[in-house]
Order: sequence, then structure tokens, then C-alpha cells
Amino acid sequence: MNTLPEIEQAVRQLSSEDLAAFRVWFAEFDAQNWDRQFEADVAAGRLDALAEKALKVQKPGFFRPSL
Repeated sequence: MNTLPEIEQAVRQLSSEDLAAFRVWFAEFDAQNWDRQFEADVAAGRLDALAEKALKVQKPGFFRPSL
């Protein structure tokens, strides 16, 4: 099972219980991948321009420092 159509077909054949378990697993898998990509983007400086823009437009008193 290496192609998307094969995976889609396998998912369609899951029982309700297995589909629920797959959803939980996939959500965690997807979140971990997103986190890794975000961390890589931060490390590479790809978000620096957005951070600078956000700091320039912040209004005085709008943000509170973290506790």
C-alpha cells in the first residue's frame, strides 16, 4: 500500500472503531509534522519578517508580557 488511492481504499474499509483510532493517530501525526516544519521555518529565519511586522504594528498597552 504505497499510493494515495490504495491508502484511501484501505481507510474506507476500516470499521468505525478503527476509523476513530486512525483519526486520533493521524491528528497527532499531522500536528507533529506541522510542529517540525514550524520549528524548521523559525530556525531558517523564514518567519522573521512576520515577527518584525507584528512588533511594528503593536499598539502600546495592547499586549501584556508573559507571566
